Amino acid sequence: VSVLKGPREEIVYVPCIYRNTGRKKPDFLATVDVNPKSPHYCQVIHRLPMPNLGDELHHSGWNACSSCFGDATKKRNRLILPSLISSRIYVVDVGTDPRAPRLFKVINSEDVFWKCNLGYPHTSHCLGSGEIMISTLGDPAGGGKGGFILLDGETFEIKGNWEKGDKIPPMGYDFWYQPRHNVLISTEWGIPKCLGYGFDPNDLKKGRYGRRLNVWDWSAHTYVQAVDVGEDAAPLEIRFLHNPDAAEGYVGCTISSAIHRFYKTERGDWAAEKVIQVPSKKVEGWLLPDMPGFITDILISLDDRFLYFSNWLHGDIRQYDISDTRKPKLVGQVFVGGSVTKGGPVTVCRDEELQRQPEPFFIKGKKVQGGPQMIQLSLDGKRLYVTTSLYSAWDRQFYPDLVKDGSVMLQLDVDTEQGGLTVNGSFLVDFGKEPDGPCLAHEIRYPGGDCTSDIWV
Repeated sequence: VSVLKGPREEIVYVPCIYRNTGRKKPDFLATVDVNPKSPHYCQVIHRLPMPNLGDELHHSGWNACSSCFGDATKKRNRLILPSLISSRIYVVDVGTDPRAPRLFKVINSEDVFWKCNLGYPHTSHCLGSGEIMISTLGDPAGGGKGGFILLDGETFEIKGNWEKGDKIPPMGYDFWYQPRHNVLISTEWGIPKCLGYGFDPNDLKKGRYGRRLNVWDWSAHTYVQAVDVGEDAAPLEIRFLHNPDAAEGYVGCTISSAIHRFYKTERGDWAAEKVIQVPSKKVEGWLLPDMPGFITDILISLDDRFLYFSNWLHGDIRQYDISDTRKPKLVGQVFVGGSVTKGGPVTVCRDEELQRQPEPFFIKGKKVQGGPQMIQLSLDGKRLYVTTSLYSAWDRQFYPDLVKDGSVMLQLDVDTEQGGLTVNGSFLVDFGKEPDGPCLAHEIRYPGGDCTSDIWV
């Protein structure tokens, strides 16, 4: 299997959000220095503000992928930044000066609405064809609709929809594809106009949150199968194993706090089985009497040996050995915040896993607000980076102090032999100290590609 062979990461790109923070500032793309030998280690060395307010930058993707490696004209010199709420798509030039990105093109939301009848763009992946594909959560009016926008990889003009045929899933979110199995699988978060303002427990049991993995015929671009993972499961991040021959992977279900392994059956269709369940905690002083772990981000190491995920509400990050893909084994766990720490408003009445509530998490004298959320692993698998913001409206609701104090980026050291996670006590990027006020930092990308950007064909 070809894997990304590259030098140690020296800078990372992180979208930073001001929407819902009460500060009338545009979201920006931060360049963060993560080179321990640098005088600017753990500092934001460049900020590229967007030209509009209220975008909600969220995830990003590349203009070209490692699958274009035979083509010398293709370079990873543009970062695609879809805006979850405004539906604009920004194209950022990171090739001219990787340490100081500049805006290259803005794709207006009207183009997304009129050319595709879609809105709320989420995940961006490059294709072997040189095109760029972006999944969406809904239609322009905020109803659910799991479609895909196709961009030209040279001009970045919208070419139209990727999907063909009349059948379209009721919701969308993330996706991954494996051409060797002629498959794309997408996931479902919820209906944008319902989840847009926060999490309302009254939306549960009404079909407003996702429950399916949606299977597509990769070459025909048609929707062929739905795999049910449970009512209101909200399957979010989906990751195939990196080995392009593998016909299996994992998906993290947020509200049900379960990891399902999905796989191709002997019949040639797809199925899923629950392989990890994070038990809810019985609590007082919280929104509901049962607090789910709230699995938000998951990733698989490049060698397909370890699975990592974050429990945004419980506050822990976990590492599982997936040598036996059907029986993941917990080998590392660390708490870095969360909603059940001692001395906070929440009392845990019953806990199937912990003997006592974890201590509040401090690093370099700062109390970390929020819980672990987006994660990114170094190419050699030894450093796991973590940010603490999920989505501004949900941050504001679940962790008001996170919005007030700003989010952080942390780094965990990984034992890649036996398994095991420890916090690197000398690494802290504090987004509470930004010149325009505290902001919410989200997904982490490396120049040149990383564990969650790259699909080998």
